[in-house]
Amino acid sequence: MSNEKICLTGVKPTGMPHLGNFIGAIKPAIENVKNSDMEGYFFIADYHSLITVHDGEQLRSDIYEVAATWLAAGLDPEKAVLYKQSDIPEITELNWIISCFASKGLMNRAHAYKAKKDKNAEEKRDEDYGINMGLFSYPVLMAADILFMNTKYVPVGEDQLQHIEIARDIASSFNHKYGDILTLPEAIVSKEENKLLPGLDGRKMSKSYNNHIPCFIPEKKLKKMINKITTDSTPPEAPKNPDDSLIFDIYKFFATKEEQDALAKRYQEGIGWGYAKLELFEVVNRELKPMREKYDALMADKSQIDKILADGAAKIRPIAQENLRRIKKAIGVSN
Repeated sequence: MSNEKICLTGVKPTGMPHLGNFIGAIKPAIENVKNSDMEGYFFIADYHSLITVHDGEQLRSDIYEVAATWLAAGLDPEKAVLYKQSDIPEITELNWIISCFASKGLMNRAHAYKAKKDKNAEEKRDEDYGINMGLFSYPVLMAADILFMNTKYVPVGEDQLQHIEIARDIASSFNHKYGDILTLPEAIVSKEENKLLPGLDGRKMSKSYNNHIPCFIPEKKLKKMINKITTDSTPPEAPKNPDDSLIFDIYKFFATKEEQDALAKRYQEGIGWGYAKLELFEVVNRELKPMREKYDALMADKSQIDKILADGAAKIRPIAQENLRRIKKAIGVSN
């Protein structure tokens, strides 16, 4: 009952996705579906957002922003399925079922929970301060996101590998009791180098670090944010090493090989940081401009997004219902 040709990717709606999301997840996922025979299933993980977002209007806006970003970035709803997690009630029903097969020790080892707990310890607060059950048990819901489709292969980044391992552990515990009902997913881990886009301060681009660049902000604001990239006080005429430049690190994700070689030569001859930042702005904006225009059009008429999400849910529900029927029959709550 497994689907061996699935590309299943979810994005939590916590505001407009940033360039790190675009380079690390959105763009490769869309290209993976375009350039292979895999079926694309892309979902908005809105229930996951409830861990931190407790404002209904804000969450509603965030959902639209994420959906518009995927569509503007090239997701074709005729060839791939875009849906909201909350529109598939079978996922949350499965979440409870498999939570009864997820050990607390497994949840104790989850990265997000451990990070929050460690931060509390560093700040000398109670270890459970600010930790709700959504944060603690979110790996179970993530497992349900995968297992409800009987997904066999899931493309993930290395930092997301633990989610697949936890889903496999839970599925194995379930199958030990009821037979081979749940498919054990396998991760397809990207081996590309330098796939993590650095932020304005050199750390991984992240909203939690406040060093991110939202994907579709206006051109003037994009330019202003790029100008905030951390640089040193080396004078313009001094030769510079492009391999030791945050600006060039970001530039490589958006420029052609020829453009990279040309700018590297300028570095070695001596270049002002203002000029380097302008060059970076030009290549980033070149890629984002047509997508920004489509994003703005979608956000101006959200009924387009509503229809695409509704159509996606309609395609997913029959699969989810059939799989849940088999699971419920196995555990003994239905005939």
